[in-house]
Amino acid sequence: MEKEDLKIVNKGLEDEMEIAGYRPCRWKLALVGLGVVCTGGFLLLLLYWMPEWCVKGTCTRTTLREAEVLLLRSTDEFKQWFRAKVRVVLATGKNPFYLDCPASPNVANGHAAHGCIGLLEDPSGMGTKHQSLQIRYFTLHSTKYYWNDMMQNFEVLNGLEDLEVTFSSIYSDHSTGLTTEMQDHRRLFFGVNEIDVKVPSVFKLLIKEVLNPFYIFQLFSVILWSSDEYYYYASAIVFMSVISIASSLYTIRKQYVMLHDMVASHSIVRVSVCRANNEIEEALSTDLVPGDVLVIPTNGTIMPCDAVLISGTCIVNESMLTGESVPVTKTNLPNPSLDKKEAEEASVYNVEEHKRHTLFCGTHVIQTRFYTGELVKAVVVRTGFSTEKGQLVRSILYPKPTDFKLYRDAYLFLLCLVGVAGIGFIYTLVLSIINEEPARFIIVESLDLITVTVPPALPAAMTVGIFYAQRRLKRIGIFCISPQRINMCGQLNLVCFDKTGTLTEDGLDLWGVQRVDNARFLFSEESVCREALVKSRFVSCMAACHSLTRIEGELSGDPLDLKMFEATGWILEEPTEEETSLHNRIMPTVVRPPKQLLPQPQITSNQDMELYELSSSYEVGIVRQFPFSSALQRMSVVARLLGEKRMDAYLKGAPEVVASLCKKETVPEDFSEVLEGYTKQGFRVIALAHRRLESKLTWHKVQNVSRDLIESGMEFLGLIIMQNKLKAETPGVLEGLRHANIRTVMVTGDNMLTAISVARDCGMIPPQDRVIIAEALPPKDGQAARIDWRYANNPTTRPNKGTHFEVVDMGLDDDDDKQSSPQRYHFAMSGRSFAVITTHFQDLLQKLVLHGTVFARMAPDQKTQLVEALQSVDYFVGMCGDGANDCGALKRAHGGISLSELEASVASPFTSRTPNISCVPDLIREGRAALITSFCVFKFMALYSIIQYISIILLYSFSSNLGDFQFLFIDVAIILVMVFTMSLNPASKELVAQRPPQGLISKPLLFSVLTQILVCLGFQVLAFLLVKKQSWYEVWTPASDACNTSGSTDHNATADGYHSERNIRNYENTTLFYVSSFQYLIIAIIFSKGKPFRQPSYRNWPFLLSAVFFYFLLLFIILYPIPAINNVLEIVCVPYQWRIMVLIIIVANAAVSVLIETVVFDTILRKLVFSADKQGRRGVASATQTPQVGIDHWGGQVAGTVVLSKDTVP
Repeated sequence: MEKEDLKIVNKGLEDEMEIAGYRPCRWKLALVGLGVVCTGGFLLLLLYWMPEWCVKGTCTRTTLREAEVLLLRSTDEFKQWFRAKVRVVLATGKNPFYLDCPASPNVANGHAAHGCIGLLEDPSGMGTKHQSLQIRYFTLHSTKYYWNDMMQNFEVLNGLEDLEVTFSSIYSDHSTGLTTEMQDHRRLFFGVNEIDVKVPSVFKLLIKEVLNPFYIFQLFSVILWSSDEYYYYASAIVFMSVISIASSLYTIRKQYVMLHDMVASHSIVRVSVCRANNEIEEALSTDLVPGDVLVIPTNGTIMPCDAVLISGTCIVNESMLTGESVPVTKTNLPNPSLDKKEAEEASVYNVEEHKRHTLFCGTHVIQTRFYTGELVKAVVVRTGFSTEKGQLVRSILYPKPTDFKLYRDAYLFLLCLVGVAGIGFIYTLVLSIINEEPARFIIVESLDLITVTVPPALPAAMTVGIFYAQRRLKRIGIFCISPQRINMCGQLNLVCFDKTGTLTEDGLDLWGVQRVDNARFLFSEESVCREALVKSRFVSCMAACHSLTRIEGELSGDPLDLKMFEATGWILEEPTEEETSLHNRIMPTVVRPPKQLLPQPQITSNQDMELYELSSSYEVGIVRQFPFSSALQRMSVVARLLGEKRMDAYLKGAPEVVASLCKKETVPEDFSEVLEGYTKQGFRVIALAHRRLESKLTWHKVQNVSRDLIESGMEFLGLIIMQNKLKAETPGVLEGLRHANIRTVMVTGDNMLTAISVARDCGMIPPQDRVIIAEALPPKDGQAARIDWRYANNPTTRPNKGTHFEVVDMGLDDDDDKQSSPQRYHFAMSGRSFAVITTHFQDLLQKLVLHGTVFARMAPDQKTQLVEALQSVDYFVGMCGDGANDCGALKRAHGGISLSELEASVASPFTSRTPNISCVPDLIREGRAALITSFCVFKFMALYSIIQYISIILLYSFSSNLGDFQFLFIDVAIILVMVFTMSLNPASKELVAQRPPQGLISKPLLFSVLTQILVCLGFQVLAFLLVKKQSWYEVWTPASDACNTSGSTDHNATADGYHSERNIRNYENTTLFYVSSFQYLIIAIIFSKGKPFRQPSYRNWPFLLSAVFFYFLLLFIILYPIPAINNVLEIVCVPYQWRIMVLIIIVANAAVSVLIETVVFDTILRKLVFSADKQGRRGVASATQTPQVGIDHWGGQVAGTVVLSKDTVP
């Protein structure tokens, strides 16, 4: 695009696009119309396929403000073009959030707007008179873009977030509801609240499918063949095309219907909406707009939009988005006006940052809790395709194209075939003119050569292997929603694994606790479920600080919370709706120990039993929860002990975070050493803290107090040590991947040292290897950002024995003369360090990800960034996660496989029913088999077209050609059967160290194809020349009798009258038909590779039987000619000696082809290509090395400049 007046929409986002304005030009339209007529409609097709040509060919450039047609191009590597038409809607104002000027008193949710355009003041002063304004917009990929006068560009209206609303403004301006007029006004801009997956009609799908360039080429071929009287072959191609189109339509429509049903099942519900006049009315969810106030029913609902909670509490199942069916507690957005907190008052609401207050579309609200007289309310933030669920559905409806070298090379190869066809076209044209052939004959025969060189069945043949692989994957419990990704999985050379639930078991077992008393650690204890500890702050924190709830009588929540609570032996009781309605506030959830754990004093006979039970009861009521936040790495609760006036705050979370929030004097001096001792042994450690709150904090104040105020000045209580066991299959699978030279990386949200320990335990880091921790610190107090490099100690070293870190001076040069170390190195870093390195050390990022093995404390978006960073250094990246927080990385990776069967798996290309990583090698094996099958089929189809091209070029030299049934026999009987059966080879049972080539344009593959072309050319030319040298040879006529048999006479007699027109029957044609038919079978066999990526071809029974059948059939046709078969195939009888000579030529051809392919290609060149892996030159482990050798290449240079410091780290 030209740079003038070039604007960007969705700047900085994944779907960023350049946009330019155009308006229709009459003289250009007239010229294009003339061109369409002159080309018989082909120009129209070309403009349909090329949006850029269509717009530039029919329009002239103009400003965006005046544009009627828009041309957009994505700024990513795919550079896709889109065409959009500017439309107009009439509205009462240009701002979607205001009906009138802000000064007008009767406007709901009034804010300062950028001007009130189009308003005429009523001279009577009784009100305002609205003038309808034209609002310009366009729609692309289910998203509307509206014209913004201030920006002089189009922008997307997402919802209430566009206003950058603060916490205080949500309560003051948006909590009372909208008037009907305001709701109608906003609906003009935001549309109907529905994720509408329209199922296209069969006719529309048919037109779109038929207008595919592949089918247009087939249509052209069929018309051409029919004009040349090749009716049978044309009919066969039409029949196959109809079957292919019908199958494709069925599959596409079925996918649309499934997605439509999945979305529509929850998209339209009845909701209660608060109006500006404090009335509550029933409405359909499709009527909701941003700013509406929604009443969440007490019995739960499926959320029809994204909304921020402003009163009450909700228990939500977010499995549709996160993949985890663990209920999540959502609390209301803090109301700054009640607590007079200026910081929160100025805080701008953001859906991503304030997820714990946001109810997302498609998630299931299980329970609500509320004040008496108050309803659980939420303000609608986003609707329709702008919601989280809408964006997920949009990414499925409009996926990015698959960028894979195989497909790019395939197009290049096709262009080469088109070039070859062009040469043949010119040759035929010149030859026919010299021979003074009729004009019709010249045109038909010249164009016919193009249809021979570029086989119409090629795209269908290429997808056969993928289809078979998808079917095999389904049998082993791996489901695929993006079949083209199967081939990509064949190239995977690095796999990222989530830790919890993927490498390790989901469940955690309580290993023990280590309490703190007077800032000193006590001895570790296995259990807390005993009378002496029942009333301790430590146990109260374990029992109260969680987000558990009862659903249908069963405790439900985070597995860690469940294990922790169960370890106390306490009982959780939630109030019923009846109990809640009797009080003027939300009744708290209560936890209490069972009576048998409480101390049992002796009871005198005259003691009042009821008084004793009342005085001896010990209950803790949870007054307020601050849910766990992955960004903050902690959660806290405010609780009150029955009978106490003051409240207590309990905190739990990552030990480093909890310790930083505690008073220094309450944290043991050896805290770091003790923590490190546990984490290095692979334990998951949770720290607990407590604080006695001020008496001035009443119940209502606590409901609105800021989290930071509660979570400060805490007293450190101790550590909970949880054991997370490896899944039984994990070490074996990782060992298999290591032997296959596939690098493995751990990406987890867990503690760094725990992750390193698990990496060692599962074999990701071998015992003899050393780990270097990169700790990056951001700029602070005028100091530049820096990276500290440290060796992590041997995990068997006890934490209280000497230094736990060795300070290392790292040399980051790539000089080859550096001293190399025999030791192997792995880098580990936290999410915080990764963020600093990404921002301040871009030059080091690629080196660090090349050799990084453990990435801990990684946020969901950082996992995606890591996958992108690995892809930027030419890795083919796989990602395996349990669906929780991994969706972005699963979508971004070349091959993402989810171990969750929940709806979130719709974001992942692959989903496994087997809840462990054993599916990863299975997927890679099947991917490799499918990829090699694609290579084999492509090579076979290319050779088939060239062999046929050679035969026709030779026959054209004397105005002959192959017959209709000869084409039919070759193209349908031999080629299609061989293609569909050669693709059936199952994947190899072993995951080998070699990797398949990345593309078709590689020296070995080109060598293989070109040498086979030369061999086939040589033997066809040899046979063509030899037949003319035979003593019996003459220009064939119906009276010719070379066989001296009665059968040949009958055979030739039937051909009378046919010879003169088409000249099909002759000795050259028959000889080339025999030789070429065997050549197709020869290349099918030598190109149908088995080991090392597929099982041997002799185990592929359909292929084997097909090949044997055709060999015997052709031998029978050659050695025992039957007049009826000869008549159908239009071949003539030749002497027996010549048939034997033809067989000798065929055997020699087979021997040379097999020798070149097996000895030269497989034995010599394959070793060369695998040893010269492209990535090996960039520091990545090459295919013949173990992954660690590539790491050592650079890590060893680093080690050569390491200077160890004897100072201990405090």
